[in-house]
Amino acid sequence: MEQAYQRALNFVHNMPAFSSVPGVFRIKRLLQYLGNPQEQLKFVHIAGTNGKGSTAAMCAAAFQEAGYKTGLYISPFIIDFRERFQIDGEMISKHEFVELYIQVRDAYERITAEGLECNEYDFITALAFLYFRRNHCDIVCLEVGLGGDADATNIIPPPEAAVITKISYDHMKVLGNTIQQIAKAKAGIIKHGS
Repeated sequence: MEQAYQRALNFVHNMPAFSSVPGVFRIKRLLQYLGNPQEQLKFVHIAGTNGKGSTAAMCAAAFQEAGYKTGLYISPFIIDFRERFQIDGEMISKHEFVELYIQVRDAYERITAEGLECNEYDFITALAFLYFRRNHCDIVCLEVGLGGDADATNIIPPPEAAVITKISYDHMKVLGNTIQQIAKAKAGIIKHGS
């Protein structure tokens, strides 16, 4: 199993980290091939410049303490890549990661054949949605990777809550040069009904 996990991880890490063209169109197509698992989940969506990961972890701990089966998706990881995918405080197993990787890889090959170039973040976000659906999570605390409006996580339906932590200057080449432009991009996670 260790070899299969390392091969899967190597494939993922050899993909481009992000795409030159922002947007959710790649992950939208990828998730269509996977049965749109995100449509069957409930989310708390968390964006901001600082404190997103801590806020997501506290959110997950609160839901778990209240008795909900709780998913947590964060980035980056600290020690182990699997930290990014947690249910009730436990990382995804290597075995389950490989199983889900195979499913996402199949969908990835299909969209690549259509001319869409998927990046690492789209790939692992799709894997996370499959993981949380497969395990019947009641709620998922979902940390945005970069910005908000064009982030792969923004493919979700209206969340139960959209949370924006402190905003400051970050990713200015992508999000804009002013606090207002950056805030607008991050506020893109706020949807009607959330």
